[in-house]
Amino acid sequence: MPSEETEVVVVGAGQAGVAASEHLGAHGVPHVVLERHRVAERWRSERWDSLVANGPAWHDRFPGLEFTDVDPDGFASKEQVAEYFTAYAEKIGAPVRCGVEVTDVRRHIGRPGFRVETSRGSIDARFVVVATGAFQRPVFPPIVPHDAVPVQIHSSGYRNPDQLPEGAVLVVGAGSSGVQIADELRRSGRRTFLSVGPHDRPPREYRGRDFCWWLGVLGLWDAETPPQGAEHVTIAVSGARGGHTVDFRALAADGVELLGVTASCEDGVLRFAPDLAENIALGDEKYLALLRAADEYVERNGLDLPEEPQAHVLGPDPVSVTAPRLELDLAEAGVTSIVWATGFATDYGWLDVDAFDEKGRPQQRRGVSSEPGVYFLGLPWLSRRGSSFIWGVWHDARYVADHIATRRGYLAYARADRAAAAPATPNS
Repeated sequence: MPSEETEVVVVGAGQAGVAASEHLGAHGVPHVVLERHRVAERWRSERWDSLVANGPAWHDRFPGLEFTDVDPDGFASKEQVAEYFTAYAEKIGAPVRCGVEVTDVRRHIGRPGFRVETSRGSIDARFVVVATGAFQRPVFPPIVPHDAVPVQIHSSGYRNPDQLPEGAVLVVGAGSSGVQIADELRRSGRRTFLSVGPHDRPPREYRGRDFCWWLGVLGLWDAETPPQGAEHVTIAVSGARGGHTVDFRALAADGVELLGVTASCEDGVLRFAPDLAENIALGDEKYLALLRAADEYVERNGLDLPEEPQAHVLGPDPVSVTAPRLELDLAEAGVTSIVWATGFATDYGWLDVDAFDEKGRPQQRRGVSSEPGVYFLGLPWLSRRGSSFIWGVWHDARYVADHIATRRGYLAYARADRAAAAPATPNS
C-alpha cells in the first residue's frame, strides 16, 4: 500500500505538539500531529485526581487563549488543563489524528526525508518533530523487592488515598508530585513518611506576586543552562488548596515524618541516607536566595510592594531533621504502600535516527537535533529554564517552526536553466 506524504510529522499532541502545530500552521507548512491517545492525554489519565497546575492561570497558558473557567490567579485542575489544550487545538485547526501510534521512524536511503510507520499505515515526511516531552516512562528505582509491601506504584498511577490499602504510606521523592501526594495522604488520616532528596522550593507568593512572576522579572526563566549539578533537581511547589509555599517544617508539624534519600532495603528494612538536614538546608538557601533577589529588585526599581519580613524567618527544624530515622522496618511501621514520585525517563525506542549521544540523550540545540530534519520539543532545559513549562514550550516551538520554514525555503529553490530558456540567436 503506498504511503501518505506530508512535509512534517509531529509526534505527540500534548502542549508541545499543539504549540508546534500552531507555528507550523502560521508558516503554511503542511503537517499532521499524531497522538496515540487523546489530546493532552497525560493530564487526563496519568495524574492524581486532585492535581492542579503548579502555576497560576494567567501564566501557565499559551498567548493566544486564556482560561475561560479559571480565575487568572487561580490554578487550573488537570481536567481544565486537558480541555484547554483540546480547545486550543480546535481553535488553531490543528490537524491532530488521535488513536495513531508511531512505531518507527527512520531516514530514507537515497532520497530526502523519513518513513514514519504508524499503527494506521506509513507516512513519508521531510521533517519529524518529536513532541513527546520528557515524561514518558515512569522511573522505579530497583530498591524495594516487590513482595516487601502489598502495593508499590509510581506517582503517575496514583489517583487518591482510597486507591491504597489500609495502612501507612511511604512517598519517595519530594518534588511537586511527592510533596502534594504526601500532604493529601496525611490529610486523609494516613500515617505518612516522605523521603526527601535535593530540591528547590520557591515561595508560592512573595510581596504580593507569584513566584512565576518573580522568575520572569528576574530573568530566571530565560536562564540557558542549569546551575552546576542542578540539571535534575526537582522543584517543590504547589497550587493545591489555592496555592501555598511548600514548607517541609509545616509538613512535619502536620504529622508527615521526613526521611533522607531512600538508599537500600534488606529483609523488609529500608535504610536512608543521612542527608535529610543537608537537603532541607540547601532547599532553604534557594528559597531565601530568591527572596533576597526579589527584595533587591523591588528596591532597585522603586516598586510599591508590601514587605514580608516574616517570610525570611524559618522555624526550628523538626525532630525528624535533627535526629533523623536512618532505618524503617516496613512491617513494624505498618507501611502497606509505597508511592514512587521519582520522575520519568524518555523513551525513544521507536526513533531510529542518529540523534542521540552514548547515553541515549537527544543531541540537540534549541530543539534542532544532530540528525538533520529531526527536532525535539518539551524537554527540560531545551533552550532555557522554562522549556518544559506550558508557556516555555510555545516559544521553543516557534523557533523550531521557523527553522523548518527556513530549511524548506532552501530546499524549494530551483535554479532556472537560463541556457535552455534563452532564445536562439541566428548566425550573422
